[in-house]
Amino acid sequence: MKNVTISMEDSVADWARLEAARRNTSVSRLVGEMLAEKMRHDDAYERAMREALEFKSWGHSSDGPYPTREEIYDRSRR
Repeated sequence: MKNVTISMEDSVADWARLEAARRNTSVSRLVGEMLAEKMRHDDAYERAMREALEFKSWGHSSDGPYPTREEIYDRSRR
């Protein structure tokens, strides 16, 4: 585990102390947990975005036209 020094506004430091006390932890651990959660959230978002951009819906390919509304909702094709 690494030790780091951070700077923050007094009001933020006051809030962090109160929040850490409420959670029965230290400010250092609170900040570390918040950063870890942010990292997990960002990683999950990036993964979802990558998967969404790779998704090919309705058999559409980049070299052909998009399907028409009638083709999309034609239940007999399924």
